[in-house]
Amino acid sequence: MSHEERVHYTLYHPKWYRRPVSVWWWLERWPYTRFVLRELTSIAVGFFALLTLWQLRALHGGEAAYQRFLTQVESPAFIALSVFFLGGILFHALTWFHLAPKAVVVRLAGRRVPDGLIVLSNYVGWIAVSAMVVWILMSE
Repeated sequence: MSHEERVHYTLYHPKWYRRPVSVWWWLERWPYTRFVLRELTSIAVGFFALLTLWQLRALHGGEAAYQRFLTQVESPAFIALSVFFLGGILFHALTWFHLAPKAVVVRLAGRRVPDGLIVLSNYVGWIAVSAMVVWILMSE
């Protein structure tokens, strides 16, 4: 009897056992939780992107439209929402700064730059850009 005669093919395969996984699997260990929280911060990034587009639209609409925009974003509920999403943005930035050495390998003179130096340069750049923004806003 040949191999083709012994093998019986069917359209359906038997069900393999798969251990049930909870929807909350990511709460079992802190690295998993941090990963999922970091992914959820994309909602905060989207919020501020939409807020910026809304502000640009209001600016384009003239002074009255911009005043309506300012009135709406000065409400306590909107301020609370903005503070909440700001926390998400900060978490996103901090976790990205610490992931950067794994995402980009920097070499100088044929040697890999230490991870700590890459993380430190991210913080220095963030402080420098923040200082420039504060300086611009305060000089008006």
